[in-house]
Amino acid sequence: MELTILHLYPDCMSLYGEYANVMVLRRHLEAMGVAVTVETALFEDTPGFEHADFIYMGAGTEHTQKAALTALLPHKDALKAAIDRGAVVLFTGNAMEMLGRDITDAAGKRWPGLGFAEFTTQEYDQRHPCDVVAYTDLWEDAVVGFMNKCSETKGVATPLFTQLTEGFGNEENFAPEGYVSGNVFATHLTGPVLVKAPDFTDFLIRRIFAAKEWELPVALPVLPYEREAYEVTVRELTGRN
Repeated sequence: MELTILHLYPDCMSLYGEYANVMVLRRHLEAMGVAVTVETALFEDTPGFEHADFIYMGAGTEHTQKAALTALLPHKDALKAAIDRGAVVLFTGNAMEMLGRDITDAAGKRWPGLGFAEFTTQEYDQRHPCDVVAYTDLWEDAVVGFMNKCSETKGVATPLFTQLTEGFGNEENFAPEGYVSGNVFATHLTGPVLVKAPDFTDFLIRRIFAAKEWELPVALPVLPYEREAYEVTVRELTGRN
């Protein structure tokens, strides 16, 4: 079993250590006997979407987000083709905002997005740093993470997380958060989220195996201390409510 992960712009879109999302996913897959190749794409590169099985981009500053969006826009048709053939996609932090129709920055300038969804984002000068406890209809247990955004994203018809008991959603406190469509998943949660939320990692592995038409093992691997760390974080955050 062989699989290619494409990490978009890791040099500038890993503000909160998001490179670790790729690392933890790779470690889980390799523990299942999958030979994983991680490719990267920088601003000057043509991303290898045509052979990518999993595509990832993390968070950046507001400035680097616009630079990454500018670099990615010429390749949006190739990214859409990869999505259409079943590649699994995860965008975290403000990379999520690129998937929508546009982003309006705090100075009022509008930046066209990839246009894969109809939602729009408005940036502000005020930030919303907070821990997050989120729930989804896709698996049972809570997801914990962190976000530090200065934006509202409106018009998301299919949020990834349908309920937040702590944290700022797409538009307001405790509101639905993120975006999902088929095998495309996006959330403002950082931290990095797959390190903090092992059930999210397991869910993505199941989607990857389904897309590759591989037989899924009865039990997925558990890395040392990941479940224990998750349980400690859940107790700490839910104990505040």
